[in-house]
Order: sequence, then C-alpha cells, then structure tokens
Amino acid sequence: MSRADYRPSRRAFLGVTGTAMAAGLTAGCESGSPQSGQLDAPASTTPVSPTGRYQAGITLPRSAQPNLLAVVADLGDAVAVGPLLADLGQAILTLTAGTDARLLGLPPGDLTVTIGVGPRLVRMVDPSLPGAVDLPQFSRERIAPQARGGDLLIQICASDALAVSVVAAALLDQAGDRIRERWRQSGRRGSNIPVDQGLTAPRNLFGFIDGIVGPHTTVQEQRDLWLAGPAPVAGGTIAVLRRMELDLPRFATLPVAGQEAVFGRRRATGVPLSGGTITSDPDLGAKTPDGRYLIPADAHVRRAHSNVVGVGLMLRRSYSTDEPVPGLLFMSFQNDIRTFTNTLTHMDNSDALLQFTTTTASATFLILPGFDQQHPLGATLFH
Repeated sequence: MSRADYRPSRRAFLGVTGTAMAAGLTAGCESGSPQSGQLDAPASTTPVSPTGRYQAGITLPRSAQPNLLAVVADLGDAVAVGPLLADLGQAILTLTAGTDARLLGLPPGDLTVTIGVGPRLVRMVDPSLPGAVDLPQFSRERIAPQARGGDLLIQICASDALAVSVVAAALLDQAGDRIRERWRQSGRRGSNIPVDQGLTAPRNLFGFIDGIVGPHTTVQEQRDLWLAGPAPVAGGTIAVLRRMELDLPRFATLPVAGQEAVFGRRRATGVPLSGGTITSDPDLGAKTPDGRYLIPADAHVRRAHSNVVGVGLMLRRSYSTDEPVPGLLFMSFQNDIRTFTNTLTHMDNSDALLQFTTTTASATFLILPGFDQQHPLGATLFH
C-alpha cells in the first residue's frame, strides 16, 4: 500500500523516519567556502518564537532542524476557515511555549509549526491573490489523486523527533473532524556542513552538497521570498511540496565523473565544473580547448540556474525519506509561483538529474502571514 493511499487516524502518533542525510534537487552556492568534511554542532534547542511578521519554520531557525513532518489535509465543506486557523494558531502558541498538557512533559526545544492554505481556500477569498493557482502536472510524475493538492499544510520541525510526533497528534486533535488528512511525510536532514558566515548545507542522498543558493540576505528575502502584498497576504510566502523517489542504485553505477556531469559540480567539494570555489557562480560559457562545455548542456546546475530560467531565487529545503524506497521531500518557498513552475518546466526539457527521480506527491500552499495573541493566525485573509 502506498503512502498516498494510507490515511492514518488523526490521533495517531507518527514516528519520524528517514536516513541520516538530507536530499535535494537543486545544487548551488552563494558565498563562502566550506571546510571539506567538517560538520557543525548539532542543531540548537533554543526556543524559536512563533510570533512576528513571518511564521517561524522558514527562515527561523537559521539552520533548519533535522526532523520534519508535513501533513496535508482537506477541510470539510461546512468548516469555517477562520476559526479553524485561529484555533491552530492558539495551539501553536501553547505548544511552543511548553505550557500545553498535550506535550506530555516533553520540552518543545526549537519546535516550529508553519501553516499554509491551499489554492481552493485562497480562491474562496479572491482568485487574484497569490497562492490561488494550482500546480500544473509535469513529466516523471506518478501521483495518486489523493497525493495531489490539498487545503491545509501543517509543517512541524524540531531537533527532537519525539516532539514532532507528539505535536502532530496535538494539532490534529485540535483540528478534530474539521479536516480530513490526505497524506503525510516525515523526513530527516543530515548534519549541516558550514558554508559561509552562519550559512550551512547538508549533503543530499546522491552525495552532493546541496541547497546553498537561495535568498539568504534581507534584500534577497524581500525581493524573492516574502510577499509584500496585497495586504491580506503580506508577510506570507508560497510553498511547493514535491515528494520524490530516487533511483540511487542506477545513479551509483555512474563513475564519479559521470555523477558530477549530472550535477555540474564536484561531488567532494561542491565546486562548479567550470572551476573556482563552491561560492563561485558557475561559468556556463566556459569550454575546454576542444570546444566542449565544462558544465554539460544538460547538467542540473545549468538547467536550474535562476538567471538562465529568468526567475528569482527560491529558498529550498529537502528532507530524506526511506518509505517505500529512498527518496526526498523537496520544499521550496518563493513569492511567485512561477519561480518554481518556470524552473521545473525548464528542467523538464532536458535536466540530466530528473532521469533519476519520480514524483509521487505534489502540492502548493500560501504560507500565511505571521501572527500573535492579538492577531490570530489567518485573520488577515479569513475574517
């Protein structure tokens, strides 16, 4: 039975599974130079405030926690969206504060919970709003109807895998019969490799350093990550989830040079095949003396390059999975859905990496603006 067909009880405790390395589909870099093989300290358990202009769990904490659970659900036809979101927001406040009895005495640590609403709910408010558009279908998909789309995203992240499971049970209990679960996926990120001035990245299941390129500075985040408007969605962002199976055995049969040609980077160091350091922007025009591109025409780093596609940067988070086969849960955050759709369309045409992937679940959500005690979760959109 596939995970898309499995619909566990909303009260079930879910163990977080996954391998010890994170996986991702986009390899790149911004600035800095990693020390090969050096790992940073375990993720901090310092509490992360759930309140503010933006929801936690996207840019805070700075280094993503190693454990994640994403739950995708639908709302009943007669459910009032605003009260449901307000209830979830209040539960998030008590759970992250450690005052909720449903924690069963577990410390929340660096727990974050991030809530998004699907295109159907956004269209109910205004079809012209960001987040109102469904994802199109792409090639190399094998997605059951139950695993495509959805009304509600609950993303739970923490350093403590047990806390993730307990919090999931509490939030689903809070929602009660107002939601029907579609699918869920747990995952793990590997140890972070220092890259530059507080910026880290894990290796993916293919063995490559992954997930460095993105809107990391305040200027980049304002330009490419956060929604500046319209007012009901200001402070939100657009999330894309894609669960994938990876053909690791076939990829492993390639020689190292062949694997590097697929990505366009050195496996050991992350340096582009065009040379420089891991921080160097790939020189897509660089050629060998006999006229061959140093970065092959179908290399992932070329096909997914934001300048080549003509889009902004996306903040990418990827988590390894191991059920039913090795794979990943890929998540990206951007303030324009075309950043993702145009990139994947460009990759679809001839990205060497895609021949080793099959997508089994797909959804997009408007991540709601931040909230606090005086401004309930979702209140700007659902009065």
